[in-house]
Amino acid sequence: MQRGSDRLNVHRDDEMKHELKGLLRSGHPTRVEEWHDPEPAADDDPEVSTGPVGGLGSPASLERVRLEVARHLSRNSFPAKAGELARALRRSNAPGALIDAVGDLPHANRYDTLQQLAEDLVRGA
Repeated sequence: MQRGSDRLNVHRDDEMKHELKGLLRSGHPTRVEEWHDPEPAADDDPEVSTGPVGGLGSPASLERVRLEVARHLSRNSFPAKAGELARALRRSNAPGALIDAVGDLPHANRYDTLQQLAEDLVRGA
C-alpha cells in the first residue's frame, strides 16, 4: 500500500514515455519550436568540473575527450581510419583543436569504437 500524494500516475507516466519516444529514437530534439530546445554550450563558456581534476591521462580527461568527440560523431562514423574521422569532424563543424588532434593520429590506425579513439587522443598516440 502506497501512502502520500503522488503527482504522477500510471497514465501520466505512459503519456510522458510517448512524448519522449521521438527524442530517444532520433537522438535530437523533435519539437518545432526552437525555444523548447536546450541551448548548446558556447565555445567561450567556462569548463564545469563535475569530477576529480587530473592530468592528461586521468579518467576525468578521458571522459571529457570522449564526450567532446561524441558530440560531433555518430555511431555510423565507426569503424573508420583517423583521416576519415577528421573529415567527419570537419563536416560537423567540430572545434579546430579536436579536428587537428584526430588528424595527427597515425593514418594506419583503424578505430572500431569511440572509446578506442578517445583513448588514443588522451595518450597522444
